[in-house]
Amino acid sequence: MKQPKTENQSSSQQIPDEWFKPIKKDREKAENVVRPSLSYWHDAWRRLVRNKLAMSGLIFLIFLSLMAIFGPVFSPHSASDINLPNQNQPPSTTHFFGTDELGRDVFTRTWYGARISLFVGLAAALIDFFIGVIYGGVAGYKGRRTDSIMMRIIEILYGLPYLLVVILLLVVMGPSLTTIIIALTVTGWIGMARIVRGQVLQIKNYEFIVASQSFGAKTSRIIRKNLLPNTMGPIIVQMTLTVPTAIFAEAFLSFLGLGIQAPHASWGVMANDALSTILSGHWWRLFFPAFFISFTMFAFNVLGDGLQDALDPRLRK
Repeated sequence: MKQPKTENQSSSQQIPDEWFKPIKKDREKAENVVRPSLSYWHDAWRRLVRNKLAMSGLIFLIFLSLMAIFGPVFSPHSASDINLPNQNQPPSTTHFFGTDELGRDVFTRTWYGARISLFVGLAAALIDFFIGVIYGGVAGYKGRRTDSIMMRIIEILYGLPYLLVVILLLVVMGPSLTTIIIALTVTGWIGMARIVRGQVLQIKNYEFIVASQSFGAKTSRIIRKNLLPNTMGPIIVQMTLTVPTAIFAEAFLSFLGLGIQAPHASWGVMANDALSTILSGHWWRLFFPAFFISFTMFAFNVLGDGLQDALDPRLRK
């Protein structure tokens, strides 16, 4: 036996489907407009991608890193083999960047020099990161007397002539890759420590920090879990600016004869060797190491500026 239709059922069956089409279209438009909220890092990456100059620097650094790893593979020539009949050959299909006064391939030596420069820059940045973050985080979080004593130590170290300390250590310990890294990081972490301390002083009185303290969390855990994640933006920017400083310092020291020693290849060593022959018309020997030193520093600097704009919360829209 069929039940009688109610008033709501009869009215819904009488409404044609065409009436619902405008409503469906409006709902689809609304769904296209509404987007899920972006996280801090996702939004920072989106704004970094829109910075064409910073992305150009990032692409160049990726290319440089790949060529430093795989570049010598594309060359049949060794970086240290001496071939006097081929000395001072201009760039050609056989030697892409020419040869030096000993007949060594400049193309292969350039990428070996890139390995050393990038390794020194990244190693110095990482050491500055660990020392500076720990030192600055403790000083900013503890405050008062601890902060005062730790900052007086930083002021004493900051007053020492940076280049004089580096040269003195290289003279005492002897020129080597390890000595260069140690010399660059003796006082290189001071800038990182100051930045971290300033950031920690700003956020250590926030509610979530006070809540962690009230629950009895240890200082090391609060710094590691609460303070550092909220200061990573300025830390990353500082690291990108530390790398080119270390690369230029290594090239400068190698140029003076206090850095990497022959027969190892370094951009500074190559520039020093080419300086005496620049008047002889062998321009390629100085051009390529100088070009990569300049553009590597430029790429890191524009990338650091782009990261600073992308990671600044005040610029978020």
